[in-house]
Amino acid sequence: MELQSWLFISAAVSNSDDPFSPPPYSLRPKSLSSDGFSDSRLSSSESDDSIQSNISLATFPSLPSLDKLTLSGDSTATVVNCTTLQHRCDATVNCLAVHNNLLYTAVGQEVIVYELIDNSLVDSFNTEKASSGAVKSIAFLAGKIFTAHQDCRIRVWIINDQKQHKQIASLPTVSDRLCRSILPRNYVNVRRHRTKLCVEHYDTVSGLAVSEMDDSIVSISWDRSIKFWGGRRNHCLQSINRAHDDAINAVAVSIDGFIYTGSADRRIKVWKKMGKKYALITTLEKHKSAVNALSLNQNGSVLFSGSCDRSILVWEKQQNTTDHHMEARGTLKGHTKAILCLINIDEVLFSGSADRTVRIWRRRVDGDYTCLSVLDGHRSPVRSLAAESGGGDRDGKLKVISGSFDGEIKVWRVVVCRADFC
Repeated sequence: MELQSWLFISAAVSNSDDPFSPPPYSLRPKSLSSDGFSDSRLSSSESDDSIQSNISLATFPSLPSLDKLTLSGDSTATVVNCTTLQHRCDATVNCLAVHNNLLYTAVGQEVIVYELIDNSLVDSFNTEKASSGAVKSIAFLAGKIFTAHQDCRIRVWIINDQKQHKQIASLPTVSDRLCRSILPRNYVNVRRHRTKLCVEHYDTVSGLAVSEMDDSIVSISWDRSIKFWGGRRNHCLQSINRAHDDAINAVAVSIDGFIYTGSADRRIKVWKKMGKKYALITTLEKHKSAVNALSLNQNGSVLFSGSCDRSILVWEKQQNTTDHHMEARGTLKGHTKAILCLINIDEVLFSGSADRTVRIWRRRVDGDYTCLSVLDGHRSPVRSLAAESGGGDRDGKLKVISGSFDGEIKVWRVVVCRADFC
């Protein structure tokens, strides 16, 4: 299963006569099977069939719409060209990440690396670890590559001068587990008559993010926990168990140290380091369905959240308050199905959806947003996005990479006209 939240709809909106109708809407992740994976996982073809037969939830959040329905003549995004980098029908593109002019693509259980300049193949790794399950997320810190896996582990890699990758650790490390296994207080109940060490995830690690303020990696999981890992020593710094009431699907970290987590419980929680430990600051509640994606603007003052309710909420930090809490300003509407991924670069927002499209959004001088363009070319829901800036010129050149459930990766070269914007 690709996301614990949005593959199913309620019986009230499903058609019982449709042989492809999914089972009733279930937010709570199912228990782990004996092989360590969630019992509720689906293959890419099964999940795709479910998505095609689903309709997204009809209720939008009760907020004003911020998107302009018409485009001015100078407010456009022009697609220069589009190329298909890869198409594998046997695996989902779960994650895309750009680092040091390399494009990392998590396709099924494998990570495939390309040169960003000419799209040439550089390396592939994790190819012999079938038991690790799908790679769900990729992050970079202190010269290392961190990958999140369906088998509840985080693997750490380094790259040599020949651009080949080698695994150097798996989190939690053996020493970390041994040190904590002595004290009973370091165990948590995961089900009846079964416990796990607090440093261990016991369901799919669904996301990773980097906290540059303390050089740590933040991991989230369908087990509803958040864990913080030292990027240099690879040890667990803190574990927050039951951080949400349901599976955690998304995480974003701002440059000023705030951590945002989005869950199938329809909430976004905000965390901040208080002393030596992270603590809950506030909870943002406006979405009518599971939160699947989060993205921040460059300075962390605006948060975008995407949900099964087909909306993108725009949250803005209140500068006149001492705690700088986020407040929902409005919604961006246009997608016809669930929002699955978001990315913000050069103050341009890209959103990928189960409706198989990528939309490009830009904030106007008056504070509203315009949908500059719709990238239509995928034959399956768009699961992941990555982007790279082409420079700081007035007509912004961007390279956008999108990955879908059918294993297809597309590279879009887009020119965003900024004449009407700040």
